[in-house]
Formats: sequence, structure tokens, C-alpha cells
Amino acid sequence: QLQLVESGGGLVQAGGSLRLSCAASGRMFSVYAMAWFRQSPGKEREFVATISWSGDTTYYADSVKGRFTISRDNVKNTVSLQMSSLKFEDTAVYYCARQSLAFGSIRMVTIANYTNWGQGTQVTVSS
Repeated sequence: QLQLVESGGGLVQAGGSLRLSCAASGRMFSVYAMAWFRQSPGKEREFVATISWSGDTTYYADSVKGRFTISRDNVKNTVSLQMSSLKFEDTAVYYCARQSLAFGSIRMVTIANYTNWGQGTQVTVSS
């Protein structure tokens, strides 16, 4: 079982950039796809981006495609989310999680397919 801790959130102006990091501790980090989700007040938690266990492939929600980039370092056991051209609508608590199934498809992006959720990091975009 992995423990995940998110960091890097903060206040940024619209159009700016921010980089989030997820640090993992535990066994078998490299066998799981990893993903970022987010949740804003009054809304359901939604999928943002995912990366395969090997780091070779990625998949993004339409709302962030072209603006966000997910990456991972299987030596340091970290997953990052580089966010650019930020919009007010990106304001949310961002969570890191691992896929429950080892070596699973990165397109299994529903919340039910992920586990070991971190505590989240707040991203606030001002207009």
C-alpha cells in the first residue's frame, strides 16, 4: 500500500503557471498507473490526468488538454502536474491517487478505479 502526499498548490493569477508534486512512499510504486483528480466547492471530484505505470503514455481530460502535463519519476517515486495558462475554473483541491489494478489501462479513469488518495493541495486561480 502506498502513502501519497501532494504539494505545490497556492494562489496564482489567471494565465500563470503552477507545478504540483505527489510524493509516494511504500511498495510497488512503479506497477501502478497514477492520476490527478480535482474537486471544487459544490462539484463532484473529477478526473484531470493520468500516466501509465511505465510513464510511456498519458491521458487528459478535455478541459485541461494542451495546458497541463503529467509526468513521473519512478526512481524518486514522484508524480508531477505542470499547469500552465491557468483559468479561474481550474480552482480546486487537487488530489493524487494510484490505480487499484496493477498494470491497468490508463483509460480506466473513474474514481472507483483509484485508491490510496492523498490529502490534496489547494490551487486558487484569481481573475
